Amino acid sequence: MTTGIAYSQDQPAAGGAMDAALAESMKKDKEKSDKDIADEKAASKAATWMNRAKTYQNIALQSIKLDSNAAMVSYDAYKKVIELDKDKKGGPGRQAKEAEEALKSRDFYNALMQQGVARFQSKNYKEAVKTMSMASTVLPSDTLAPLYTAIGAQQIQDNKTAEEQLEKYIANGGKDASIYGSLAMLYRNDKEVDKALAALDKGLALDPSNKDLSNERINLMLSSNRMDDAIAGMKKMVEKDPNNVQNLVNLSIVYNNSAGKLSDEIRTLSEQTKKSGGSGKALADAKGLLETYNGEVKRLTAKKPKTPDVTRQLADVKKKATEQAATVAKLEADAKEAAANTSANAGAESKLADLKKQYDEQKGMEKDYLQKAIAVDGNNYDANYNMGVFYFNDAVEMKRSVDNMDMAEYNKRGKEIDGQVCGKFKQALPYFTKAKSIKADEAELNNNLENLQNILKQYEERKVVCVEPAK
Repeated sequence: MTTGIAYSQDQPAAGGAMDAALAESMKKDKEKSDKDIADEKAASKAATWMNRAKTYQNIALQSIKLDSNAAMVSYDAYKKVIELDKDKKGGPGRQAKEAEEALKSRDFYNALMQQGVARFQSKNYKEAVKTMSMASTVLPSDTLAPLYTAIGAQQIQDNKTAEEQLEKYIANGGKDASIYGSLAMLYRNDKEVDKALAALDKGLALDPSNKDLSNERINLMLSSNRMDDAIAGMKKMVEKDPNNVQNLVNLSIVYNNSAGKLSDEIRTLSEQTKKSGGSGKALADAKGLLETYNGEVKRLTAKKPKTPDVTRQLADVKKKATEQAATVAKLEADAKEAAANTSANAGAESKLADLKKQYDEQKGMEKDYLQKAIAVDGNNYDANYNMGVFYFNDAVEMKRSVDNMDMAEYNKRGKEIDGQVCGKFKQALPYFTKAKSIKADEAELNNNLENLQNILKQYEERKVVCVEPAK
């Protein structure tokens, strides 16, 4: 939420000599009022307090520097009028009724707002919140005072007051969609996810193309593990308005995030199954090395005469044999544990296959919705950029498999896959190029495009024939 604040009062500001004359006049009025109130006889009259209320209200409106607390002095004076002015039946008199009306007037509201803004600008946020909260009670249907009060409350981390005031702003018909995002953030901090989502939905109803609100809604869904809800909700929006590009792009982003989480699970599970699957070979290799060390110990022990060099070699080999025996013991224990978990490993491999299938489906949906977005609007930056990223990342994954090949495997099939990897990288190029034609100054795009061009240049220098797969 913005922390800048500017308030325009109803009365136009004077300038130059007029400004100075006004300030001087008000200073005299203030001095007279202060003197009258100090007089016990005058202070007992409602008229004295009414004059004081109006004097200080004008100071708050037009010359707040004379007294930064002028609006509150005016408030107290109006209250004193109501207390002192009674009719014969004990009800409010004429001046008391006038004071009651004044406390509900636009002028008094403006006086409070002027004082609140002055306090805000001097960074006295606590008093600013107090004064502007009062202003919002003067005109209950107002939106400006609740908004500024919320801004001040956030400055002093009074999030409860900020929430209440933003809720009031919205209830009174506030139309700034970004405010709904601010309220959602406060709800999110309080872990009130449903209320946060409701606030974002209301903001998006006001401004369907607001990317900040859309992205915050997606992030909130993802962080609260509501992936299925996020997808279902976005699909309904797409069905309702199939030509809304932002909704199509947002749905592709949801699928991208879903695939990302699956990718993390796949990587972790792959490492676990690989570790358990390789324990048998590691144990066999370790035992073989231990036999070699033991054989060398036996040979050196039998050797005569025991020269200093032979003695040194024997001590060194015995040390290595002892260390290797400990390694074998550790691997044997691991092998027993792996054998005990055979069924679990089988279950892990089944789960891994299922996760990979889900991952492919999620990536397929991401691509599908990006293609739909581009079909609706070929000049949409986000759709083109994200499609470029889709192909680029796909190529990186393919390249990783080539990088992990040994020389024999590479000679057998590496060059063929290299061509496919190059082709996949090449698929990203037109989308990054198109995105650049739409927004030329995006740093992240330019970095990715430059990186891609360098990669393709390297393939060209290596004379790799790029084979582009079917789109």
